[in-house]
Amino acid sequence: MAPENLKRKLTTILSADVQGYSRLMGEDEEGTIRILKAYMEVIKGFIQQHRGRLVATGGDSVLAEFASVVDAVRCAVVIQEELKERNRKVPGDQRMEFRIGINLGDVVEEDNTILGDGVNIAARVQSLAEAGGICITGTAYDQVKNKLAFGYEYVGEQTVKNIKEPVRIYRVLMEPGVQMPAGGVEVASKEKMAFPLPEKPSIAVLPFINMSKDPEQEYFSDGMTKEIITALSKVPNLFVIARNSTFTYKGKPVKAKQVSEELGVRFVLEGSVQKSGNRVRITAQLIDALSGHHLWAERYDRDLKDIFALQDEITMKVITALQVELTAGEMAGVIAKGTKNIDAFIKYLRAFELSNRLTKDGNAQARKILEEAVVLDPEYPRLYMGLAFANIYDVWHSTTESPDQSLDQAFELAQKAISLDDSNAAAYSLLGTIYAMKRQYDQAIAKGKRAISLDPNSADNFMQLGWILNWAGRAEEAILYIQNAIRLNPLPPSSYFVNLAVAYRDSGQYEKAIEVSKRALQREPNSQFPYIHMAISYIRLGREEEARAAAADILRIIPEFSLERYAKILPFSQPVADRVVEDLRKAGLK
Repeated sequence: MAPENLKRKLTTILSADVQGYSRLMGEDEEGTIRILKAYMEVIKGFIQQHRGRLVATGGDSVLAEFASVVDAVRCAVVIQEELKERNRKVPGDQRMEFRIGINLGDVVEEDNTILGDGVNIAARVQSLAEAGGICITGTAYDQVKNKLAFGYEYVGEQTVKNIKEPVRIYRVLMEPGVQMPAGGVEVASKEKMAFPLPEKPSIAVLPFINMSKDPEQEYFSDGMTKEIITALSKVPNLFVIARNSTFTYKGKPVKAKQVSEELGVRFVLEGSVQKSGNRVRITAQLIDALSGHHLWAERYDRDLKDIFALQDEITMKVITALQVELTAGEMAGVIAKGTKNIDAFIKYLRAFELSNRLTKDGNAQARKILEEAVVLDPEYPRLYMGLAFANIYDVWHSTTESPDQSLDQAFELAQKAISLDDSNAAAYSLLGTIYAMKRQYDQAIAKGKRAISLDPNSADNFMQLGWILNWAGRAEEAILYIQNAIRLNPLPPSSYFVNLAVAYRDSGQYEKAIEVSKRALQREPNSQFPYIHMAISYIRLGREEEARAAAADILRIIPEFSLERYAKILPFSQPVADRVVEDLRKAGLK
């Protein structure tokens, strides 16, 4: 037949085969044939449902065509999802996993089959896919990139056998809602970064997306993100951005480039969590924002009871991908310590979310849930930390009849947490805070420094030591720790700037104190604390009119403000506390 008489057409080709088919046949021929036959029926059914045409099968291979690339990719995804579910019931060494390749290309149609480079490329792309995975060519990607909810990882241009030109290849990420940059992705610029890039590997962990239909599961996905950040922050040779900063991106369609430049980091970890009954599915991907490359990506389907091991696995994958070496001691510190009781863990996450609202009602609800969790696992250290914080918040919220008794209870609970896990940095920081509130500053500073040595990336630990030093009357030292905290948490809550304002105020830098207080108000316009420190600074500068205006704002926010009651909860050394009270009185407060 003359070439000009060949019947040609543009079509979408799906090619699939079984990874390790020869091994399976060698180990159990009859069992393999039985499973293959069942799986082939599944594949044929899905091809028909998605308006495809089965062109040929041979041994373990499948060739099909579709008029639409969208239909082909959807079909490939449901095939892999269904086969994955079926494989769960099969012993690991007997599981049959298909690789799928998809290409949009020109083919020759002859005798009800299709031939040519379009088919050959699909077969070569299929061989590049992982077991249970899907790869597509650039021509196919161009048709589906904005039409389906799946993510795509750009693998690069690949040279394939018997094809002259390199072929663009993309890996399909089958978790809806998770996107990865593809070809032509914008990369971050060191020159545009808001902060100098640290010398050691620097990373921001974005809030994992809640893929569950139930919005009440939000605390679970947020909790997973927090756990991974906490584990990574314990690695001395990493620079890890604090949770407060990365959670400002929650629910926003941000790119790695933006996160990198705004936070001053090179690497970005993102992912999703889907909890359903006793199963959890987690996807995670690590992006080098300076190159646009994806260093690592994975999807996990596990029993909920395996969640702790899974957190450790993701953490270690990231550490390995960043080529960070750990000593045995550092490794032990990173691996999760806590509970084997999943219900106690879930209650802890829920209580943390409630406590973080910083409201009286949230604190009361958190306490109740934590007390329930202690019954489930009385050896879980974080529960006692949570209860200690509940007692401290009772003091700050003025919801306790005896502040001294609440602090004593918090002290005992923090010590209990440390007795159960003496590597828990946050527990030492908490204990330091309680010592400071009791005005035992030497012990407080020692515990605060111990917390930083255990967790050198915790912005909160640096921040808390800053508070302790402020309360102890060592404001100039406090400034350095607070500045470190803000670098680790570049988009911090109002409290960070309030702390820095106190340090500037008590070191005599009143103009800076006022400037930073105003930054705190940008974060939280209805907080009385920035106005308190502004009023004091204005008085010390002799600007009484502005001080009285700040005092009026304090009364606007808290009409029942009492200088006597405020004086009772000030943890500053006595001379500093006395001067604060006197300055506020000069500003017109009573």
